[in-house]
Amino acid sequence: MKLYLVQHGDAVTKDIDPERPLSDRGVQDVGAIAEHLKATVPVVAHIIHSGKLRAQQTAEILAKTAFPQAMIAVHDSINPLDLPTVIAEEIDQWQEDTMIVGHLPFLAKLVTLLVADHEEPVVVAYSPGTVVCLDNKEGVWRIEWMLSPALVVK
Repeated sequence: MKLYLVQHGDAVTKDIDPERPLSDRGVQDVGAIAEHLKATVPVVAHIIHSGKLRAQQTAEILAKTAFPQAMIAVHDSINPLDLPTVIAEEIDQWQEDTMIVGHLPFLAKLVTLLVADHEEPVVVAYSPGTVVCLDNKEGVWRIEWMLSPALVVK
């Protein structure tokens, strides 16, 4: 099983909009990532997000462009300050390739927990719109690749 951990795209600041939707740059970056994933990732069965507007918008762009067959759902245990141990236990039961669209510091701690069996210090440096692909072979999670918008936005 593969797990794709995506930080939401660049969002506007709270003083511009308290709901913090994606900025124009965030929409462009996530769109470019989605186009790249469409060409390189065969299938994602489920896309879950935190329910925060910026994560929801990121998930919707990814689904519309790259994974129209994916089921999209809100998950209540992937907010910025949530403990990654809660969803890590759930992930162990999943069978299909899944994408989690969320926030820092949660995502960086989750990657570290799955790969290194501790939450800190984190082993990845996310930027908005970045995807980290983990692969689980024989019960061991490994980072397969990492893609940031800086690598695909022209």
